[in-house]
Amino acid sequence: MLSIQAQSYTNFEVWIIDGASADGTIDFLKTLPPQFHFISEKDNGIYDAMNKGIDLANGEWLYFMGADDKLFFNLTLASIFSSNDFDDKNLIIGNITYPKNQNFYSSFSSKLWIKNTLHHQSVFYKKILFRNIKYDTSFKVLADYHFNLYLFRNKVNHIKINETIAICGAEGISKNYNWNLYKEDIRLKIKNSNILFAIFFWTLGISKYLFRKLNKKPASK
Repeated sequence: MLSIQAQSYTNFEVWIIDGASADGTIDFLKTLPPQFHFISEKDNGIYDAMNKGIDLANGEWLYFMGADDKLFFNLTLASIFSSNDFDDKNLIIGNITYPKNQNFYSSFSSKLWIKNTLHHQSVFYKKILFRNIKYDTSFKVLADYHFNLYLFRNKVNHIKINETIAICGAEGISKNYNWNLYKEDIRLKIKNSNILFAIFFWTLGISKYLFRKLNKKPASK
């Protein structure tokens, strides 16, 4: 919240989708400035909450943040939107960093067929992209990857900018490398391609899972 409130660029609104918290969160949300709006109700997971935010948003561009994410510095939005014209673009793609200065350089390329090279917090999405399709809530962990691959397959106009947009939490739901994650990875690739590629994606997914499992660091005592 603080990193958003600190922005020098103020032509934005914020929608906070709260999952019916009962811990005092609502009292805090009521104290935020007028451009911060919220709803509080039960949802069917993180992507259902994001879909609600999409429906409520009034702006041209959408950006999604988790509770442990923050914008990189107070001029982040100004450096991107104050003097640039993105009328013919549907994606603005930057980069993100993690707390220990580990950088993630997003790319929108054929590498998406192998892994998600487009970090969710490194992208501004034009709202019109969600007019006919939203996040598929059957994917509990990788719905954003599924959507990104769908956009790549449909050759959406984009621009890559040399900006670090956010500092993201080191952990997240997609960092839990269990078999269910890899099954989602396989399913979203098959859904975006052709059933003829199913064997390839299953082989790739199983190989990635086994590699991760065999190279997993033992828990420290």
